[in-house]
Amino acid sequence: MSLGLKRGTVQLEPHDKQWDEAAIQTIKKLKSILGDDAVDIQHIGSTAIPAIKAKPIIDIAVGVTDFEKIMSYNEQLQKEGIFYRGSDVEDQILYVMGDMEKDIRTHHIHIVKWNGTEWKKYIHFRDYLNDNENMALQYQRVKEELESKYADNRGLYTKGKKDIIDIILNN
Repeated sequence: MSLGLKRGTVQLEPHDKQWDEAAIQTIKKLKSILGDDAVDIQHIGSTAIPAIKAKPIIDIAVGVTDFEKIMSYNEQLQKEGIFYRGSDVEDQILYVMGDMEKDIRTHHIHIVKWNGTEWKKYIHFRDYLNDNENMALQYQRVKEELESKYADNRGLYTKGKKDIIDIILNN
């Protein structure tokens, strides 16, 4: 299984069933640390959509009711290889896993308000594309075009997906 990319780069790979197992193991680890302070934990993003290619980085959404409580776990999470990266998106805290010395990320763990706007977007996006293969394949085509242009600029790659993501989220 290929897992991980250097931060800032883009490389799409065909779906790998082992991504699902990696997500399950990470979810178990998060549940064991966070306990009831995590209301729900879900595998999200393109690695959770078997019909399409994805960057080999597992995305996990952790639904919580209190961000401050989660922050109290930072030291314990870090001991398990889960590193706090701050809040670059409003109403969300980001943790990452991977080889920090080589700047390689294998997991992005998004802490969001459970049942809030971001939580609902993550779940709807995954479920909609898993239920609508034609739209999933359209999304993949956009991602492939952007990968060919922006393999070394994840920011522009991500920005380029905005329009199709908005279409998907409005369905």
